[in-house]
Amino acid sequence: MRFEFVELTYYLSYGKNYNLIISKIPTVKGIVGSYRFFFYSFDCEEPMHVHVQREKMICKFWLDPISLSQNYGFSPKEINQIRKMVKINLKKLIEAWHEHCG
Repeated sequence: MRFEFVELTYYLSYGKNYNLIISKIPTVKGIVGSYRFFFYSFDCEEPMHVHVQREKMICKFWLDPISLSQNYGFSPKEINQIRKMVKINLKKLIEAWHEHCG
């Protein structure tokens, strides 16, 4: 298994109401560093991609070709660092995607 399930707790906002969400997110194992590379199960219908998180910042990279889809809080310098990590770990990320999403 190329990923493990990590419990993630977050608040989802619907207007003025907040719902506490606790879910187990498939997180890719074996990528060294302060970033968490993970998938959302409901995203499997989209092209291959990975979400990357550090603290409250998160971004999304398409895997083929490697390109930034979304960024919430990372600096351009850090996005370039994450892009390099995606490139270095691309085979592992694609294998984990297929293992999780089929």
